Amino acid sequence: MASSFQPPHVDLWIDNWSDRDREQARKLQGPIWVVGASGFIGAKLFFSLARLRPDVFAVSRQVEASWRLLHCPYPNRIALDITSARDVDAAVKKHRPRTVFNLSAYGAYERQSKSSQIHDVNYFGALNLITALQESGCDAFIQAGTSSEYGLNCAGPSEAATLQPNSDYAVSKAAVSYLLGYYGHIKQFPCAHLRLYSVYGPWEERDRLVPSLIQLGLQGRYPPLVNPSISRDFLYVDDCTRAFVQAALIACRQQPGQSFNIATGLKTSLSEIAQHTRQLFNIPTEPVFGTMPNRKWDLSNWYGNPTRAHGELAWSSRVPLTTGLAMTAEWEKIAASHVRFGVVASKPEKLSAIIACYRDHEAIPLMHERLTKVFTVLGVDYEIIFVNDSSPTQDEAVISGLCEQDPHVIGISHSRNFGSQSAFLSGMEIATGDAIVLLDGDLQDTPETIKKFYQEWKNGFDVVFGVRVKREAAWHMQVLYKGFYRVLRHLSEVEMPLDAGDFSLIDRKVVDHLLKFPERDIFVRGLRAWVGFKQTGVPYIRPERMFGRTTNNFLKNIWWAKKAIFSFSLKPLHYIQGLGAVVFALSMVLSLFYLGYYLLYPAQGARGITTVILLVLGLGGIQLLSLSILGDYLGKVLEETKGRPRYIRARILKGRDVITDACDIARVLQTRQQDMENRNYGQYH
Repeated sequence: MASSFQPPHVDLWIDNWSDRDREQARKLQGPIWVVGASGFIGAKLFFSLARLRPDVFAVSRQVEASWRLLHCPYPNRIALDITSARDVDAAVKKHRPRTVFNLSAYGAYERQSKSSQIHDVNYFGALNLITALQESGCDAFIQAGTSSEYGLNCAGPSEAATLQPNSDYAVSKAAVSYLLGYYGHIKQFPCAHLRLYSVYGPWEERDRLVPSLIQLGLQGRYPPLVNPSISRDFLYVDDCTRAFVQAALIACRQQPGQSFNIATGLKTSLSEIAQHTRQLFNIPTEPVFGTMPNRKWDLSNWYGNPTRAHGELAWSSRVPLTTGLAMTAEWEKIAASHVRFGVVASKPEKLSAIIACYRDHEAIPLMHERLTKVFTVLGVDYEIIFVNDSSPTQDEAVISGLCEQDPHVIGISHSRNFGSQSAFLSGMEIATGDAIVLLDGDLQDTPETIKKFYQEWKNGFDVVFGVRVKREAAWHMQVLYKGFYRVLRHLSEVEMPLDAGDFSLIDRKVVDHLLKFPERDIFVRGLRAWVGFKQTGVPYIRPERMFGRTTNNFLKNIWWAKKAIFSFSLKPLHYIQGLGAVVFALSMVLSLFYLGYYLLYPAQGARGITTVILLVLGLGGIQLLSLSILGDYLGKVLEETKGRPRYIRARILKGRDVITDACDIARVLQTRQQDMENRNYGQYH
């Protein structure tokens, strides 16, 4: 099934560069790398260059997961983690870039607060690129810095002013400016450092100030605002990207290693930009300030001095703030359908929904739509992992279409049908969320119930499971289901919740323990109870399948019952032992009875052939039943000793990529596990 996304008629990737700007860009030496192209400014620079020439590459650690690049018409992509010196060296030797723009960054937002990651990405990432490029040969290396390097000395400083950084992010960027000064001045490496001020415009993060002002301004409202005296130097993004081209053509050749302020030189307070927004959208009310706490690095006298850029780069800003806001507002209107899946990086929590799919091709799009609405309402970061357990219907084609449309979606296809329990584990292994939600793909597990799960999780529960207070099914099936859960609870050595299926939210630490279990024949809801932790149930009504008919017939349900009981109970063996003792005792009593009868009434002899036959048949039946139970336990032991994998992934679907090679799949798993370990670090471009 093809993606349902249709590109808009208006070119979302356009810029306002002049013909002369484009002619300048054509003079750059290629191939050209835009490192950090999944970020705001990097993506805009990539779009502007790629529309002019075919040798421009978007380079990023998560290049295929970027919502900005998802439907971009320019295909060149390179996935690269610049914090790995080995990977950078190999990629540079393979592609031999001549012009490199490094816009990768981490730490610009309060949520990105891990100091070690800030310095790894911003400083050591730049160092890895410089050392690899110095060896291979390079014509221009332009590093994106920040006005935050000036820190407390922020009122129109020149490039020679004292740096007083007031955050780890600013320190790391200031350190890079010294690094480039050393390599440029001493080693004559062709490089320049651009200290960017407050860049805004199309493709900016959805939760930033200008996009928030415009999105809510279109609705006649304001976002939460900090102190009105806080000021910025607002620079339109296309003016900024022009500066990168000019620096590559001029600064790297004439005086390598210099820093340049890329700014308008104008101070604009939050009060002033709010008033511009009010006039632009005719908002009837006055903005209310102080409804949002200040960021720890916000300052009231923050603006730039672009004198050096004017003189040495022949660059200056062209777009006034009011014009830039109007242009951005027009873009937001036409881009609304495209950016509705725009990822706001590293929200406080991330939820991973894992959906086991088998003959669910009709339900999958509705599942995706309903889950997206739920996660959007909750305001969390999220991913939706559909596991196609070798369905004979169009499940994989539908999942593939969703992967192309929405970067939140990941698809997994198994080599054959391994069962829903293995499908859940397969998804858990690839999930990176702080909590995992398990659902069946037939919509019997209602996505809207996740809101209650989430609230209980926030209240401190590690496992929140759905309790089926009522199910829409035949009355006799309802009786059998309820009977099964009560029998299982009686037989199990751990306390099993009543009427609770796999539908649940499980905290990351619990998931990590579940993934360590080596057993092959698994029963997830039983393991979930076995691990303990703080658990609670949420009642919900389980509807019938929305499409098709259930794949669980009566015999399949009997198989499920046996699987659950034999996985979590030894009581059947104890019952066999007890039954044997009782039968032995009865046989001794019966033997004594017949002996006494014979001694008292020897003339009558031994009678009762019917009794003998019934006893033989009865005891034979008990023996066969006991042997079958023993056989089930032995079968489980045999299955575990074989050590076969619980599932085999045939394909992983992400964006437009279809990963089939076993080594590539293993590499994807390794990368996602690293991402999960770094979840508290946030994401960097």
